[in-house]
Amino acid sequence: MDQEKIIKQIFVRLEKIEKAVFGKDDAESEVVRRTNFKGATGGLRLLISKGFFSRKKNFGEIKKALADNDYHYSDQAIQTPLNNLSKAGGPLVGFKEGGKKVYAKRK
Repeated sequence: MDQEKIIKQIFVRLEKIEKAVFGKDDAESEVVRRTNFKGATGGLRLLISKGFFSRKKNFGEIKKALADNDYHYSDQAIQTPLNNLSKAGGPLVGFKEGGKKVYAKRK
């Protein structure tokens, strides 16, 4: 390889790293954020990233928040990834409170 081609490749890689570290402008980052949060699990991860689970939330609140963010799924399609995200080591914790299960961000 000649040196000019190597230098161009290095600059391309450097630009990618800078975008990943320093972020993008708001309009572009919203598009990227949307494409990275696919499916019901992606919708839940979006809510986590927005700080939605900083307080305890029941299933109804979670389903409404997903719908508000254009994630429209059946109860079962939401419940399964919710259970997976609240397993040991996951980003959420699930527990019963007043006979109903609630979810919050794991600390």
